[in-house]
Amino acid sequence: MTEVLVVGAGPTGLTLACGLAAHGVDVRVLDRAEGPAQTSRANILHARGVEVLRRIGALGELPERSLAPVGIRMHVGDKPISTMRFAPDARESVQALFISQAAVEAELRTRLHDLGVRVEWDNAVRAGHQDATGVTVELENGDTIRANWLAGCDGAHSEVRGLSGIPFPGVSVVEQFLLADVHGEWARDRSMSSGWFHRDGMLLAMPMRTQDGQADDLWRLMADVPMSDRRLSSEDIIARFDKLIPQRSGREGPRISDVVWTSVFRIQRRLVDDYRRGRILLAGDAAHIHSPIGGQGMNTGIGDAENLAWKLALVVRGSAPESLLDTYTAERRPLATEVLRNTTRNTRMLLGENALARVARDRMFVPLLNLPALQRKATRVASQLWVSYRNGPLGGGRGRLRLGDRVPDRACRRTDGAHTRLSDELGPEWAVLASKGEVAEELAQLASEHLAGPVVALVHNSVPAATAWLIRPDGHLAWRGQQPTELRGWLAEKLPAGAAKPAREESHGQ
Repeated sequence: MTEVLVVGAGPTGLTLACGLAAHGVDVRVLDRAEGPAQTSRANILHARGVEVLRRIGALGELPERSLAPVGIRMHVGDKPISTMRFAPDARESVQALFISQAAVEAELRTRLHDLGVRVEWDNAVRAGHQDATGVTVELENGDTIRANWLAGCDGAHSEVRGLSGIPFPGVSVVEQFLLADVHGEWARDRSMSSGWFHRDGMLLAMPMRTQDGQADDLWRLMADVPMSDRRLSSEDIIARFDKLIPQRSGREGPRISDVVWTSVFRIQRRLVDDYRRGRILLAGDAAHIHSPIGGQGMNTGIGDAENLAWKLALVVRGSAPESLLDTYTAERRPLATEVLRNTTRNTRMLLGENALARVARDRMFVPLLNLPALQRKATRVASQLWVSYRNGPLGGGRGRLRLGDRVPDRACRRTDGAHTRLSDELGPEWAVLASKGEVAEELAQLASEHLAGPVVALVHNSVPAATAWLIRPDGHLAWRGQQPTELRGWLAEKLPAGAAKPAREESHGQ
């Protein structure tokens, strides 16, 4: 029997599988596609996503192959009205990357392969049911798989969500968008994206790189248009852009030499009521979908996967009760609610639903994005480095840094004196950070015995004297205290161990 069956080999499913495999969990990954995607739905990996991939050893050469996002220049016609520049926090060790989703998935597959797991392509789920001890899944090819746990990472039209019976309520935000990734000669600045407001709708153009990471003439074009009464072909979409670009920008568009991908989609806002039903769990677009404006989808799904991975690994090993999985919804659904609210509001503001809204947008709201203070705030919001679980069941306490808060990456030392960084030591490992090595070692040993897994001891003088922090594999503060008895009490309360299985010894690598 498989311990965890992951359905969906996009960024969310691959991140979850990497996290589970690094924890020593027996995991299988299925996808209905015949092979890896060659086109890219998302094209920006925000700072939180970069940090997660770094922790699980899947960042690879993505920074070298990406474009550093500079910002987006907005226009009314051919007149610029604002330049929204990305302003990453200099105190952070990561920032966003303009990189295709296809490239991100390729790095994740490489990491998963290193962990001994291969994606099983051309395997679509047809039916299934769960009982008290596991889930039975029937595939379209007639095969049957029995697993202890089933994770649905299979997108907005999730078959796994259908099996779970979890409702997916929501509404349409925008009737129809056209999208095209094209190669073309275009005399535009490729250091930033461009957007144009027009009374008939909005137009966006974003520079992209091919999967091999070479800077070239690849562009992503997007525009909102009225609903069509017929299905639009790729040729229809390109013909529409040939007219839309000069109409909305006042300038000629690219001289297209090759069409990579086209799509027509409606922007939906949907969110499941619960991320878990029994032994079925949902993550990424299977649990929440929203406007692509702001590039939050891939980031949020990757964050779901990292949060779920360490919790499910503890449950599978018998180091925590199944009730720990209830904290997954409690921690991640409020974030999805906030992301849906922000992306919906921003999309409606940018599209301008009536003449008065468009005037306010063009003369008030968008020009404010020239202000450095707003640029810093907008970059921070998009980064998701602000995410905290302090109000969840594993959070609480007082002070500036509370239980459930993200602990920012920092340079620190191992107890043997070797220099390292916090992010390089986490996932699958937990970490104890203290100002004194002997304190860190004692508490790390205690936690490791309880969790039946690796806990690394680290030293940093930012931790108050005689105090230690226990940091979760996803970089959030789990416990703060001074005495072994205090840590033992917290572990017994929050993670009461069952019949623990020994964890497989395996470094997550960097």
